[in-house]
Amino acid sequence: MRVLGLQVLWMLALLVCGSTAFATQRALLVGVSELVNQPQALWLQAPRNDVMLMRDALLKQGFTAPDIAVLADGVAGAALPESQAIHEALARLLAQSASGDFVLLYFSGHGTRLRDVAKRYQEPDGLSENFLARDVRGTLGADAALSGDLRDVDFDAWIQAFLAKNVFVASVFDTCSANSMTRGTGDAPATAEGPADDEVRWRGLRTTQLMGGASPARSLSPPATGDAVPRARYVALFASESHQITPELRLPRKARSARPQGLLTWAVVESLARKPATWRDLFDGVLALYPPVIDELAQRFPTRELPSPVAEGNLDAPLFANSGAPASTRPVWGAQRSGDSLAVKAGLLDGLAPQQEVRVLATLDDGTVRRAPAAIAQIKLGGAWLAVPAALKDLPGSAFWSVTPIAEPAATALRVRADKPLPAGLSLDYPAAIRLADDPANADVRWTDLGPAGHRLEALAPVFGTAASAVVVPDVAALRRRLQALAQLKWLAQLQAHAKGGQLDGFDAALEVWSADRLLRSVPVAEAASVLPALRAGERVRLNVRNTSGRSLDLVITGIDARGALQAVYPDGAGETNRFKRGTPEQPSVKRFDLPWLDAAGEARLLVMAVPAAPHSAPRLFGVATAAQADVSEVRVRGGQPPAAGGERQVFAALLRRSAAAADGGARP
Repeated sequence: MRVLGLQVLWMLALLVCGSTAFATQRALLVGVSELVNQPQALWLQAPRNDVMLMRDALLKQGFTAPDIAVLADGVAGAALPESQAIHEALARLLAQSASGDFVLLYFSGHGTRLRDVAKRYQEPDGLSENFLARDVRGTLGADAALSGDLRDVDFDAWIQAFLAKNVFVASVFDTCSANSMTRGTGDAPATAEGPADDEVRWRGLRTTQLMGGASPARSLSPPATGDAVPRARYVALFASESHQITPELRLPRKARSARPQGLLTWAVVESLARKPATWRDLFDGVLALYPPVIDELAQRFPTRELPSPVAEGNLDAPLFANSGAPASTRPVWGAQRSGDSLAVKAGLLDGLAPQQEVRVLATLDDGTVRRAPAAIAQIKLGGAWLAVPAALKDLPGSAFWSVTPIAEPAATALRVRADKPLPAGLSLDYPAAIRLADDPANADVRWTDLGPAGHRLEALAPVFGTAASAVVVPDVAALRRRLQALAQLKWLAQLQAHAKGGQLDGFDAALEVWSADRLLRSVPVAEAASVLPALRAGERVRLNVRNTSGRSLDLVITGIDARGALQAVYPDGAGETNRFKRGTPEQPSVKRFDLPWLDAAGEARLLVMAVPAAPHSAPRLFGVATAAQADVSEVRVRGGQPPAAGGERQVFAALLRRSAAAADGGARP
């Protein structure tokens, strides 16, 4: 009987766990080397190698051969990667997938950018990214006529369809969308450069390079998109930012076994060999492998704008699994070793503090992770330095280094004066925190439990102004929300103090007043608190951000409304990225945001933070929550331009405190 009972329990466990532990892993690998309707000078060499390298890597990760579909030219037994065939393969994959499954979509080849006025969502630079299938055709000299391509909106529709079935979707795009970013070059640059035995080919074409001609009508379109599906089960890796190009070259460098590979594909496979636990671990490994190759290419091709890889989605989810729950919510920052010192790619703007205790992680070639405690020795706005712990000094130079905080800095915590423990269930993004005040004289907020009458919160620190003065909330849930908002507000004020109201050349943020479709007035955010009057009937306030800096920016816009609720503006929790696209004075990147909550009765806050994107680094979100319910799936990690030589990077910071009920009819600074 005992044996039978154990068998029953085992069968029940299988039923309970079957939807996750035994989820099917499937993959679609697409490699386009030949553009058969285009000049051979535009063809690539590596995509056929890329798909086979990725296929071998997936087999080692537990995928089965029948569940890996390959579309590639020059690969025995593979279907040709033409546009219709790609859509049909996606449709088959969608039909096969069930709730709890995992799907990897992989694409290697050329891309381009063009204007697509039919898109529902317009990018800040006005351009749409397209992947070029084997049968692509374009109208020579045109900027919006293309067939045989897959548009970014097509990919989004397919991803939404998978997500709607509760399938985890991971995408890898070893392609790029532009070959126009050589400095000072008017004509389309060469696709291939260098000697024949070490040739470098560049992925990314202008539409004006493509030959036209008749094209068959598309008989299969992406599935119709309904309401957006939350992207907790979504990850994507990209070879470059949308305005950059990416190379294929012989990899590994100087190895006798080297052959043409896409740089991102090679780096992903190399990083997989270290047994990463999460997508963030995988991407951090990719980032660590890029600099030596990029440094070599920068010396060989000084006029090229070289790529920084990109990632988005729930990067803290377990690798190749169907789980929306993050493996960890504690931030992990990459670090670079130099002798006995580690340089951390995070600083004051990320919530690190002087002398803060951290844990140093070193990942070895075989995936083993060594850990040791340490403390921050030096710190600036965007970086920090510490000594390599003695226990890790003997590790080889091939180790990947990273740093994670052990706890939130004491200085960022909201100190609460109370005569009872804090309510259970408080949840905050690092570095914001809530603690009982050790010394009542240093408390930021006083909390009084009024019993059936609710809970009273009284602001004690000047940073809060009148936002929490003598507020009574009805229940514990409302108390938690208010405390969390105040803790976040304390961190926002510290962020602005760190940046000292700094400015960023080429970036502007202004509050605008509109009546219907007519702009009435515009005021820089930094001045709006004192000069922007209250709205009249029929008017609305909007935020206009504009980038002409020539760089991509890490941008976060967030607020706290008069009720104490967090208001995510950018990213907004609907799939946006915190990387604001590169713009120039001739082609600025511009975006407007409606802010109806900013002029509701009571006092509200708005924070705008921006810095130039750092190359080959994790995202800079400034420790700011981007949604009232923290949604790690909407964080976007992107690379960027190298910072200006010498000193700290510029920082734009503006924290607006606006009261729609000010006695003078205006706004109080």
